[in-house]
Amino acid sequence: MSKVTAAGLLVTLGIIFGDIGTSPLYVLSEVIGTGPIHGDIILGVVSCIFWTLTLQTTLKYVILTLRADNKGEGGIFSLYALVRRTKKKWLLFPAIIGGSTLLADGIITPPISVASAIEGLRNLNPHIPTISITIGILVGLFFIQQFGTSAIGKLFGPIMLVWFSMIGVLGAIQVFGDMSVLKALNPYYAYDLLANHPGGFLLLGAVFLCTTGAEALYSDLGHCGKSNIRVSWIFVKVCLVLNYLGQAAWLIAHEGKQLHDMTPFFAIIDSSILPVAIVIATSAAIVASQALISGSFTLINEAIRLNFWPKVKIVYPTNIKGQLYIPSVNWLLCAGCVAIVLYFKESSRMAAAYGLAIVLTMLMTTSLLTYFMIIKRYSKVFIFSCLAVYVTIETSFLIANMHKFKDGGWVTLMIATGLVTVMWVWYEARRIKNRYVEFVELKDYLKLINDLSKDMAVPKYATHLVYLTSADNKDEIESKVIYSILQKQPKRADIYWLVHVDVVDEPYRMEYVVTEIIQNDVIRVDFRLGFRVAPRINLLFRKVVQDMVSNKEMDITSRYESLNKSNVIGDFMFVVMEKFLSSDNDLPIYEKMILKGYFILKEFSISEEKAFGLDTSSVKVEKVPLVISPPREINLKRVFPSRNTKVHE
Repeated sequence: MSKVTAAGLLVTLGIIFGDIGTSPLYVLSEVIGTGPIHGDIILGVVSCIFWTLTLQTTLKYVILTLRADNKGEGGIFSLYALVRRTKKKWLLFPAIIGGSTLLADGIITPPISVASAIEGLRNLNPHIPTISITIGILVGLFFIQQFGTSAIGKLFGPIMLVWFSMIGVLGAIQVFGDMSVLKALNPYYAYDLLANHPGGFLLLGAVFLCTTGAEALYSDLGHCGKSNIRVSWIFVKVCLVLNYLGQAAWLIAHEGKQLHDMTPFFAIIDSSILPVAIVIATSAAIVASQALISGSFTLINEAIRLNFWPKVKIVYPTNIKGQLYIPSVNWLLCAGCVAIVLYFKESSRMAAAYGLAIVLTMLMTTSLLTYFMIIKRYSKVFIFSCLAVYVTIETSFLIANMHKFKDGGWVTLMIATGLVTVMWVWYEARRIKNRYVEFVELKDYLKLINDLSKDMAVPKYATHLVYLTSADNKDEIESKVIYSILQKQPKRADIYWLVHVDVVDEPYRMEYVVTEIIQNDVIRVDFRLGFRVAPRINLLFRKVVQDMVSNKEMDITSRYESLNKSNVIGDFMFVVMEKFLSSDNDLPIYEKMILKGYFILKEFSISEEKAFGLDTSSVKVEKVPLVISPPREINLKRVFPSRNTKVHE
């Protein structure tokens, strides 16, 4: 969706801006806390908010980062896929850390958004059970994911249009009542807060909450296109700034007082329309949560394809491009969100823990973006200026957020650390395994395979025998595949297929190349699939065969004489090698720990045949010991019997 259209702008409002759009519900409440209201601090904070939205959200993300699109797709893993072509190993670290912290802090986004909206009901009834209602909404939201959200998704745009219009109008009414609040747009008030007010710098931890959705904005680039995002952001930013200024005007009018259980967002709403406003706020919070959940599914799917995450079950509930459902991730997120609500109970306490992890994501994005600008040959002065500005801004936010660690920030950092560990173990184990995989020259075995195919003394194993191979070089093959064909119950087939899947850096690329190594006997198929394409090999391979038959490149009729006369299609059998860690390994401690962790994670992942979308009825799984580093010396020596020893006959 690259062109700017009214429909595109409406969809963009519903998909992109939910997180950042619901931040007015809690940002200024977190700033004030339980203390008295100070007018000069409010002006300084709103000034910081305005310039954060300008420098961080508008300049860094909307203008600059959206240029780093990977064939129209965005997000930290898409950015990594874009720059990893340069083979710089260090790029792996910001990608894994950034992806993990984005997922971890995302666990707190649905609870804080929904809880902030539901707590508005306390203005109508102070005793209403907001915790139960919040949990009920969250569980219901996660429950409907399995059915797809295409139907209700059509409402997201109109809901967010109403939401932004409402907060803009509410803010404007307050601003017109006290136009002096507009002076907060002067950066001097932000400087004055940070330089001259004790504790002013630490308030950046609360200010940062106004831009936490900027990273999600970049992640959802592929759904709407950069043009629609940039144009709609003008409207979104105006509404956000008006609402923050309106809340500031109301707070300054009540200088010296305490908020108690009241939030400035709901305080500026007339009591006659408060119930309607709460319904709209709750709907907007649900939209924001849905965007986060969908984004998490996409992020994990990318991580799987980039070999950062164990293979898990992925479901495609609708035919909409990019919409998917990952049951394990869905229910883990659900459990995490419910636990957050039960632990923190109040949105104000959630806000105290919110933002610490996401600022790390932004720093990681900055490092990858800097390298992107280097390889795109941006001006060195421009690159250095951007790096200096955003490292300074984001490091300041990080330092200001560090005081949140004891207030609950440790929760998201603990989750992020766990996610980083999983990604690193999975990636590193694959690197260790690949280092020791033994490849052999295919040409050395072609005659043997050809002879086996014609040897009637060997029972036919299948008409078409398909092996998945990791060999990038068409002239090579894993020794274990040759062993499986020739030695482990010799497998005679009419045609041997070697299928290789290459994950490319373009998100939705789908291509294949067919190489006939021996005509009508040994055929290799190379799939080139984007990192957002599901490797449903059964369907893709069937398409390849259909294309070859229609082009009269091959005949797949059964070779059995009785079946051939009736034009019965020959059978296909896939052979999948499943590795297990052999006890015959003598590994360094580090590699031993990594591989043990890998095989523990493998217990929770789906099997190889399911991961590749193969029909279980036509798959043979062969167990293969993973012997990476056998013991160098076996101190075993033969002892001969003495001459006096009698041999009993």
